[in-house]
Amino acid sequence: MDEKMTIAALAALAQPTRLQTFRLLVAHEPDGIPAGELARLIGVPQNTMSAHLSTLSQAGLVSGERQSRSILYRADLDCFRAVALYLLKDCCGGNASLCQPLIDDLACCSPTLQPARPN
Repeated sequence: MDEKMTIAALAALAQPTRLQTFRLLVAHEPDGIPAGELARLIGVPQNTMSAHLSTLSQAGLVSGERQSRSILYRADLDCFRAVALYLLKDCCGGNASLCQPLIDDLACCSPTLQPARPN
């Protein structure tokens, strides 16, 4: 991930409908959501949703796969992870304890990041 790609991804997310759409797609991983259903859930016309999905797709944040007559969209979590890592790579100036609150906040989402429980 480089600066130009990170800026494109952040710019794509810097709009309420696109941010809501991306968060909804993340919540529905790995199954994805058809474009028409996304429009219905967000409450925008289908042509408006298509424009937003195009912007997110150009930024690398979502991908679409044709299934019969509809397109199933999924969040590209690898791209999003790369954006987050780009932003945090030089975090804390090497002082890992400063990053611990962020790691703790993320741990609630991932069983692999959960702190070990005492026996």
